[in-house]
Amino acid sequence: MKTTKPTSPVKASTQSFIEIEEIKDDIVLMKDFSAATVIEVGAVNFWLLSTEEQSSMIYAYSGLLNSLSFPIQILIISKKIDVSTYLDYLEDKINKQKADILQKRMVGYREFIKSIIRINTVLEKRFFFVVPFSPLEMGISGANTSSLNKGYVFTRAKTALYPKRDNLLRLIMKIGLKGTVLQRQELTELYYNLYNPSATGRRLAPIESYTDVIMTSG
Repeated sequence: MKTTKPTSPVKASTQSFIEIEEIKDDIVLMKDFSAATVIEVGAVNFWLLSTEEQSSMIYAYSGLLNSLSFPIQILIISKKIDVSTYLDYLEDKINKQKADILQKRMVGYREFIKSIIRINTVLEKRFFFVVPFSPLEMGISGANTSSLNKGYVFTRAKTALYPKRDNLLRLIMKIGLKGTVLQRQELTELYYNLYNPSATGRRLAPIESYTDVIMTSG
């Protein structure tokens, strides 16, 4: 009678399915040794602009895209705004307000905010430009990345990405918007919320306070 050899359970972590290898400074390094830097761009309420201002904004944005000599990715994230803290703030101000007229107006404003929330979902949108770096820029194909040193890749990625990043920041400023380069803390929070979606998102404690988890196969 043939016996089957018992097999040990496969020990794995969801981390093995995440493509990110490491985040250092303002660079995200992937497991295939590609990399990227991320710029968050401030928004403008397009529908509050006049017709001339809208046309000017569209023309400026198309000029930005047409002037780029390198690829970028555009990421838009929408999440619900948690206004409970703001409502608590209003409630506290109402209770402390002694003038009847002002108190009634504040109560009316609070009820107006509540009615908006009941009728519509209030969303916050965040906009990002992602500037990618490929191992091909080092003259290395995906099959030959096993011998690469992470420190070397970070250095090469910064050398390639920083001029592109600075050029994109200047173009963003020229069209009247503000661009902010995400650093390690902001990048970690961004990817955490992408991999752990929730209604309102989550802020993380300083990442220096976390202890690295070492996965073993034993």
